[in-house]
Amino acid sequence: MTVKVAILGFGTVGEGVYRTIQSHERELEALLGKKVEVAAVLIQNKQKERNIAKEVLITTDFNELINLSQLDIVVDAIVGKDPAFNYLKQAIERGCHIITANKEMFAHHGKELLALAGEHQVSVGFEATVAGGIPIIQTLRQLLKVNRVGQIQGIVNGTSNFILTEMREKKQSFADALKLAQERGFAEADPTNDVEGFDAFYKLMVLSRVAFGNEPDWKDVERVGITSITSELIEAADQFGFRFKHVVSIQKEGDKLIGSVRPVLIRKSHPFYHVEGVENALNVYSDIVGRITLQGPGAGMFPTASAVIEDLVYVSQSNHDKKLEAYSVTEAIPSSNGSFNDFWLISGLSKTELSPSIPLVEQLSDQTFIVETTKEEILRKAKEYSSLSYYPILDGTQTFQNKKECITVSI
Repeated sequence: MTVKVAILGFGTVGEGVYRTIQSHERELEALLGKKVEVAAVLIQNKQKERNIAKEVLITTDFNELINLSQLDIVVDAIVGKDPAFNYLKQAIERGCHIITANKEMFAHHGKELLALAGEHQVSVGFEATVAGGIPIIQTLRQLLKVNRVGQIQGIVNGTSNFILTEMREKKQSFADALKLAQERGFAEADPTNDVEGFDAFYKLMVLSRVAFGNEPDWKDVERVGITSITSELIEAADQFGFRFKHVVSIQKEGDKLIGSVRPVLIRKSHPFYHVEGVENALNVYSDIVGRITLQGPGAGMFPTASAVIEDLVYVSQSNHDKKLEAYSVTEAIPSSNGSFNDFWLISGLSKTELSPSIPLVEQLSDQTFIVETTKEEILRKAKEYSSLSYYPILDGTQTFQNKKECITVSI
């Protein structure tokens, strides 16, 4: 018997999947007891030369692909919501398993695709939608069999992480670091999705559904990009051993899911401190195992192809837990809703504009401070002063020292 696969798109991800199926033919056959063959590839431009075997159908017409006499799995390596969503619906209705690396489409339509797949008794693989080669979806599936997840934090956009790394290590401006990311192929000509946090936002919604069975109201999720971070801010933070990272976070407080996508400051004790360049990392807290961190390549031809191939094995095997195919509401670890003080780096105010309700811990420059206060107070001040930029300092222990005293802060 043979597993017949169709690949939608032959860019970086699509080509990586094709080449991996070719190079790991024996391993896949030994694992599945069947040969895995690429039966068709959907492309946009027939004139472009591609290194694809002659027996593979190469077409610009999805109808030609979906009507093949045998088709078992459809892999979506297209960018954007449409036409990918429509194609995958047709594949499910035909009785094919589907695998997608398309985070924007899956954030918008994943729930519908999973429900439709359940009706047609097929499986959906979406490991590659979140963090490239890091197996976070499979890890969460395994954890959720026993553990209750309390919080997930992650660096899930390699472009933003690369830019912040370059700015700190090479003392570059944001514009220069972005230009280098574009030259190396890490950033698109229009980098908005990456640097303004949309890409990370979509990935956070996928994680939320898997971990908690639901997602927060999209309009309530704080989404802040990295464009406000200057070389001066990075240098000021570096004085105390802090590094800027663009972090997604999701947790359940009472009955409400709280999500954010924003730059934060971390210190050496945090597991994300050494996550540099285009690397991704995810930190999951659950009630039994505690905190675990996964780190690895978050993008690229073969890391993403690895996630797709793992899903290919997953959907091809009949012994996985079908109950975890769809999103189900999970019980979260109880969390307090009360306000409590946090530590923040704030910029854009003079010392006289700080209110008495925002205690000053350290002054780094004329308009840059480390303060201890609640998020509510920070948000009130941000409404009062549009010039204010604020960055939370994540957990760890940091000593702040000024002329008067030494304060040890447990965050």
